Amino acid sequence: MIILVTGAGGPTGEAVTAHFRKDGHTVIGVDKDDVDLLDRAAVQRLAERVEREHGRVDGVVHLVGGWRGSASFAETSLDDWDLLHDLLIRTLQHVSLAFEPLLRHSDNGRFVIVSAKAAEKPSAGGAAYSAAKAAAEAWTLSLADALSGTSSAAVVLVVKALVNDAMRAAKPQARFAGFTDVNDLAAAIGGLYDRPAAELNGTRLDLTS
Repeated sequence: MIILVTGAGGPTGEAVTAHFRKDGHTVIGVDKDDVDLLDRAAVQRLAERVEREHGRVDGVVHLVGGWRGSASFAETSLDDWDLLHDLLIRTLQHVSLAFEPLLRHSDNGRFVIVSAKAAEKPSAGGAAYSAAKAAAEAWTLSLADALSGTSSAAVVLVVKALVNDAMRAAKPQARFAGFTDVNDLAAAIGGLYDRPAAELNGTRLDLTS
């Protein structure tokens, strides 16, 4: 399979990349130093290169993220919203618009984003983050509607937060209760290929339950 991972340079991207590569799949890892995902033309050129070299894409795992919060609702900074809009929504828009046609050429394609419980239960101080995550979910579900009737699916995976070995080492006393390990997330993404696209398309899978 041909798998594109955006946000590949972080611990989550590394875990997802390693998961697919160990099974012999081709992974195209993209980080901010490789392609500016806020530049739609650059993302379109990336899609054209993938199509030219591989003819299709079988997975797009969009891992570009970020978090900002405030002490209270009234103290919410709209500068935080601007940042989160770019990271969580605009990059998703550019990537999904560019790669949707390629997913249609796959016999078993998946488009995946990682969302948060905060999207369904926002806190007062997390207004900007929760709203951006909710918008990202809605956009992905629109992509799912576009993929209806194809062999590909767009899926939202929901976590409370993610944890990796470096975080545990930095805070050995922390419990990280309810967090999802990045390797477990990678395995969950890989497992999406074991279920029919029609069954998965447009679903929101909660990894915290």
